[in-house]
Amino acid sequence: MKKVGIVMGSDSDLPILRKAMDTLDNLGIPFEAHVYSAHRTPEQAREFALHARENGFGAMIAAAGMAAHLAGAIAANTTVPVIGIPCKSTNLDGIDALLSTVQMPSGIPVATVAINGAVNAALLAAQIIAVSDEALAAKLDAKRASDAAKVLEKDAALQAELAK
Repeated sequence: MKKVGIVMGSDSDLPILRKAMDTLDNLGIPFEAHVYSAHRTPEQAREFALHARENGFGAMIAAAGMAAHLAGAIAANTTVPVIGIPCKSTNLDGIDALLSTVQMPSGIPVATVAINGAVNAALLAAQIIAVSDEALAAKLDAKRASDAAKVLEKDAALQAELAK
């Protein structure tokens, strides 16, 4: 199975990325995680991205706040799909990171999820890998069915409460 590369611009992003890691763990998807900054450690970030395919990565997740150039820096150095997570900051509530992550120039795509959207980033990475992995696709189908069943249980409980 292909693995997912996770890069965070700062260890302060780790609480957000733990949700992605937990999601990947629950699906049985291997991952590798690093703290690399697009601005403070550009060479390390570049090297990680340049060798992503040969190192077995099927998707990359990059999370950063504020200027949030990390996803774009990773995407500029690989053709492995990159998913950006804009992280909420104290100054502009993550809107700055969202705009930095989503506004990529033509030719360097970055899929972008919601601010702090680590679970969806992990699920999107899983879906990318599942294109060529039937067992993983089945796990994703089962997760969707389980999630739907939980919502229907909550609806049934609400209907029972309202019928009183």
